[in-house]
Amino acid sequence: MNDQIDPAVFAELLTSLRRDALARLTARGEDIRSVQDARNDPAGADDEHDPEGATLSDEWSRLEGLRRAAAAEIDEVDDALHRLEEGTFGVCASCGRDIPVGRLLVRPTATLCVPCAERRR
Repeated sequence: MNDQIDPAVFAELLTSLRRDALARLTARGEDIRSVQDARNDPAGADDEHDPEGATLSDEWSRLEGLRRAAAAEIDEVDDALHRLEEGTFGVCASCGRDIPVGRLLVRPTATLCVPCAERRR
């Protein structure tokens, strides 16, 4: 592990990020259920022909994308927490050099140092 990393600071940061992503995941799940309920409501309006806004199908698709993004963020955070426990947090997965602490503070789930990340673009 990068010697400049304080594990307690990053554990707290990652736990906070996970909590926020989990709240978004839960909220999007509730939003999707509301859209499903609206689609299944026989008294509901025919939104597929409403020229004024997004259809329920569009909204469902948008919310599902946000839900998947939150789930992916949770997976990334869990992986980072695992690396923190293993002692490999802050080490570039490509070249093995230390990832600068400044980068990890901005992107705590980073697995690559800046030069390796730029090469993968």
